[in-house]
Amino acid sequence: MSDDPGENTMSFWEHLEELRRRIFKMMAAFVVGAALGWVFRERLLTILTEPFVRAWANGHVNGKASLHFPAPASLFIAYVKLALLAGFVMALPIILYQVWAFVSPGLYSKEKRYALPFVVASCGLFALGGYFGWRVAFPIAFQYLLGFSGPVGAQGFQVTPTVMIGDYIQFVTQMLLAFGSVFELPVLVFFLSVAGLVNHRNLIKFGRYFVVIAFALSAVLTPPDITSQFLLAVPLCVLYIISIGIAYIFGKKPEKTPENKAS
Repeated sequence: MSDDPGENTMSFWEHLEELRRRIFKMMAAFVVGAALGWVFRERLLTILTEPFVRAWANGHVNGKASLHFPAPASLFIAYVKLALLAGFVMALPIILYQVWAFVSPGLYSKEKRYALPFVVASCGLFALGGYFGWRVAFPIAFQYLLGFSGPVGAQGFQVTPTVMIGDYIQFVTQMLLAFGSVFELPVLVFFLSVAGLVNHRNLIKFGRYFVVIAFALSAVLTPPDITSQFLLAVPLCVLYIISIGIAYIFGKKPEKTPENKAS
């Protein structure tokens, strides 16, 4: 096999046809995943509301944990959004593989061997981030947010949470995608280091700034409590340290300059 990525050059229209076929396969996988999500929508809702129910019980909020919908069609729309989220998650391996298959003709043979590790690592890290958010961050966030309910003042006035199912699914979706996306950092650094755009020395020097970026990003993506922000920022910093090791092992070694030799 030749190492020349331009050996089988495709025309512009052939690239468009290839892109069309890849997009069609991604959309088909998404539709199948969304259909399965619709079939199991009640089970998915039970899983996604588990942290909310636990936080409600642990916070001693009056009544039983419940979600509401303000209009007849609201519950249907909420279930559709939930099915779309499930479709994206289930189709993610296919989507990532199709993206890789589209760009692989322009890669060297030694780079094409990263296809399977790329798909597995990307899906695994995304799932790990989503699971970490659901298992660790969500209960703490809900506990904090529901803690504002209860009696106010000395007159016995009560503030009772009435959470809409559409708002809940939107909130959980944003949080799951946020946690899943930030956990992709090692994969991003891997390809940047293989391409020679970054190396472990660059990452070490940038480390102090990344800590600030991690906490700023966590403040934007998580509820406004310190605990939730730490629960996203600390793993992100740990992933950055792991990424430095990945860049050292797989990245192109920086060329030695007279300054580096002298040091």
